[in-house]
Amino acid sequence: MSISRRNFLLKGSLAIAGTALLSKDLLAATVRKPVLGIQLYSIRDDMKKDPSGTLKQLAGMGYKNVEHAGYSKRKFYGYSAKEFKKLLDDLGLLMPSGHTVMGKQHWDAAKNDFTDEWKYTVEDAAIVGQHYVISPWLDESLRKNYDDFKAYMDVFNKSGALCKKSGMKFGYHNHDFEFSQQLNGQKIFDLILQNTDPSLVAQQLDIGNMYHAGGIALDIIKQYPGRFELMHVKDEIKTDKGEMGGKYESTVLGKGIIPVKEVIDLGKKSGGTRHFIIEQESYQGQAPLDAVRDDLAVMKKWGY
Repeated sequence: MSISRRNFLLKGSLAIAGTALLSKDLLAATVRKPVLGIQLYSIRDDMKKDPSGTLKQLAGMGYKNVEHAGYSKRKFYGYSAKEFKKLLDDLGLLMPSGHTVMGKQHWDAAKNDFTDEWKYTVEDAAIVGQHYVISPWLDESLRKNYDDFKAYMDVFNKSGALCKKSGMKFGYHNHDFEFSQQLNGQKIFDLILQNTDPSLVAQQLDIGNMYHAGGIALDIIKQYPGRFELMHVKDEIKTDKGEMGGKYESTVLGKGIIPVKEVIDLGKKSGGTRHFIIEQESYQGQAPLDAVRDDLAVMKKWGY
């Protein structure tokens, strides 16, 4: 083989290797890129009246991802999974996550298996394109004593295994009681994180809900680095008639008392957070659609 031919092949091999490394870098950058979306509960009345038209307005604002809170009897806001997927596709929207409460009725202890209702929930979530099936509530009956709670954390892990078969992950979203109630001298929130397998059960940190019970998002992220794959991005203001019977209610991002940008930046840096989902539940007289438009503008200004 001539020297020139060897040089040509060597340079070609290096070029191919360099391209491969570049491709990996680009892929890694893509994977790390934050996913910004909106929880549709923020505009719940609009979604009840006109889901198609409301989603069209969201897409027009610049939203690319949504998170549902409207699945019942195998329907998403009145649409079958395939129909809702087409509606989203036609509008250029994705739905990486969704909220459906997993309750006692979804687990048959005698059969050591999930009921068909929960299996259908997971099946439909996969059809519509979800990556996460998130339960946003833990029934009070399941947090009255430690043994019942511990047993249900095993069900959480089993739900994670079920979702994994369809290429998804089960998740849990906090409210406020996780930080105010204790079992065996420990906060329920700590017990949830201690008794769930991170490879099967993702945590969606709602940075506003916890504030009602004294939870501080920055402290929680530092306490449990890498545990929060998703986050509900929310700000809070003081009020006489707050959400969940508390003294606070949500408001447009940046107008309240939570250091939202600091929290989401820490989540991205060390919390393991990739999915940042805007949620606003109170509006101080503003139309909900106008409020979420303002929220999106703030997040974009912050670089998300």
